Amino acid sequence: MKSPDATGNVEMTLQTLLKILNYSSDEIFVLDGEKRILYVNQTCERHYGLKPTDVIGKYNVELFEKGYWKPSIVPEVYKRKKPCYLKQQTYIGAELLTSAIPILNDAGEIELVVITSTQSQTFKMIKAKETGDELKTTHVEGETEQFITNSGKINRILTFCEKVAPTDSTILIQGESGTGKGVLAHYIHRISKRKSGPFLTINCAAIPEELLESELFGYSKGAFTGASKSGKTGLLEAANGGTVFLDEIGEMPLALQAKLLQVIQDKQFIPVGGNEMKKVDIRIVAATNQNLIEMVNDKRFREDLFYRLNVIDIHLPPLRERKEDIIPLTYNFLNKFNQKYHENKVISEECLNILIYYSWPGNVRQLENLIERLVVISDSIISVGDLPDLITDNVKQITQLALPTSLDKALDETKRILIRRSYETYKSSRKVAKDLDISQTKASKLIREYCEDLLNERKS
Repeated sequence: MKSPDATGNVEMTLQTLLKILNYSSDEIFVLDGEKRILYVNQTCERHYGLKPTDVIGKYNVELFEKGYWKPSIVPEVYKRKKPCYLKQQTYIGAELLTSAIPILNDAGEIELVVITSTQSQTFKMIKAKETGDELKTTHVEGETEQFITNSGKINRILTFCEKVAPTDSTILIQGESGTGKGVLAHYIHRISKRKSGPFLTINCAAIPEELLESELFGYSKGAFTGASKSGKTGLLEAANGGTVFLDEIGEMPLALQAKLLQVIQDKQFIPVGGNEMKKVDIRIVAATNQNLIEMVNDKRFREDLFYRLNVIDIHLPPLRERKEDIIPLTYNFLNKFNQKYHENKVISEECLNILIYYSWPGNVRQLENLIERLVVISDSIISVGDLPDLITDNVKQITQLALPTSLDKALDETKRILIRRSYETYKSSRKVAKDLDISQTKASKLIREYCEDLLNERKS
């Protein structure tokens, strides 16, 4: 910024202006007459988990159709050519109070539209301070979870789930603890023809072996000492017409595995202590973090049950293999716990960078637990100093090991990151060339060099 001139006016550089806009607590979008995004400040990262570079140059409808927010204010403002106001919900859980102001040219046509969005939680906090009232918000425990993702891997899994959900095929979801296997199972149920039926979960590792059978299959009156006189309906019968999610299926005792196999094959079973066969109409979705093939080889899991469960096999990748999900998930959990604890905490850029570098052995569950802790213990801005030593020490080791040993290696790694990110977004050499301002020939060569796995995925 330059010094004031003789009239007291200050000339501001573009760089200074952009820096000021990025410090705004409000999201600012600027669209042209064709509804293409010309500018967005860094607040969009907090609302959608997207960096400005992921947004600028795209048409507004591209992001809307991907579900990043709803409803859209854009059609109304372009139709009316007058200021419009709307309440919106983002896919990572932020509620926005949005205004769209059209800027018209001399012919009365829209030249630009300036859209600003304030997070309603922030607005409520300000209003509460002004009036002296206590802020009250509602948090619904156990509400339906959804997949928050910017990952190509996860999006391909969700597309696959859309194909198999309408069937009654048994599904086996495999992945490390905390990757979201239960969330995916619930998602499959919600888009299936059984969505109006019950979705019941049982964790095979959390219930003692002697109780698991009666929980699953129920029991008849007088089946054993201490049993209810009227008997008990089991989970399988209670889920009739819906979906049963068997979490940690690898922990199910061998004796029960045979009985479960009969349910999958014949959709019938006999309750504990009973002699009457019961029929059920259920879909089984199972999940495990164990290697079931190894367990089959070691005679700890029935081979016939494994193949019955493994009709549709889904592998959920760990969080360290989908780093692009860390930012949107972080803001999703930040919104969630800000509402739960009546807070309005924000997270610093330095803190976000450390979360991206961390390896997340506990996956999404570990990230969620960390954000809850940070919302509870931090001041208004969550900083690096609020992070546990376990995370900061681990990141120091990773970054030191990851430092390139030469300039050539550093340049090569930068090229690899840029090419992969661009190709994952645009899926064609022509668009990558335009995005990175290089020739299409060079783009094609670099894609073959750095994106072989992505090319193979597309071919398959």
